[in-house]
Amino acid sequence: MFDPANADMLLRQHAATAAAISTLLYPHAEIVLHDLETGLIAGIWNAFSGRKPGMESLVEDELDEAGEGGVYGPYEKTGEDGRRLKSVTAVLRDGQGQAVGLFCINMDVSHFDAAAKVLAAFTGAPAPRPPSLFTGDWREEINTALHDWLRAHGLALTALRKGDRVALVAALDARGLFQTRNAADHLAGLIGASRASIYNYLADARRQNQKDKTS
Repeated sequence: MFDPANADMLLRQHAATAAAISTLLYPHAEIVLHDLETGLIAGIWNAFSGRKPGMESLVEDELDEAGEGGVYGPYEKTGEDGRRLKSVTAVLRDGQGQAVGLFCINMDVSHFDAAAKVLAAFTGAPAPRPPSLFTGDWREEINTALHDWLRAHGLALTALRKGDRVALVAALDARGLFQTRNAADHLAGLIGASRASIYNYLADARRQNQKDKTS
């Protein structure tokens, strides 16, 4: 049999958790505890929605099946002032498994949206780079070719083995990037190898290329 006293005790047990989360995420998160027996808000922290304890919860009496662990969301809501909220709700149950309350976290993500727009404005590339400014920049060509090759092969610069380095040098050589006298020195600095090692990789790559042509 449902006991309102158990529900009240369960809600009070979660008050410290609600206060802790609110303190950590202040001022961006509102925490609300709903009492399903009374249909009222049992407690609220950082109440930027303007609601107060004792106000109607305005939640459905019959709850649909929640997700894993009795959690709804994350889902989106819209604040009274139009701000975008990202929310999650946990169903609180007593010892008999009866739903007695809701623990809701409403995160104001409008500030993060604004920050993302600022970052996108600075990190985006609105126009391609002018070819005339980079035609003779062999360093830029090596930098770009190196990281394009790493991305294409799913490799990290710090994890390259000898075979990977030979394959990388072969790819750069195929693009004619070793025709510049200081290219080997520049690549050596990029991948943390000696100049002599780069020339050894280049020799191995060219021998393999010649072998492939004659086989």
